[in-house]
Amino acid sequence: QVQLVESGGGLVQAGGSLRLSCAASSSIFRINGMGWYRQDPGKQRELVATITRGGSTNYADSVKGRFTISRDNAKNTVYLQMNSLKPEDTAVYYCNAYYSATNYWGQGTQVTVSS
Repeated sequence: QVQLVESGGGLVQAGGSLRLSCAASSSIFRINGMGWYRQDPGKQRELVATITRGGSTNYADSVKGRFTISRDNAKNTVYLQMNSLKPEDTAVYYCNAYYSATNYWGQGTQVTVSS
């Protein structure tokens, strides 16, 4: 079992920045794939960024160059640094861990970007 708790969401003006954190209940060193997804009401959940245990990253085209995902295995935490935020980035952001053929999700944190 892996429990994930997100934090760092909030309200920010367009062009601003936020850093999301995802704290895991156990060591993430053994978890290869971790990432961030987001979901707007009435829409499907979409991938934002992923990171492997070795540090390889993958980003949605819509956030490339603006968002950076990172992980600190010693702190069992994954981060999402979001810069140059746009109103279309408004969504609930979810942390994900894929481990032992199971997807684990956090409860989500709301990010709202005002124009």
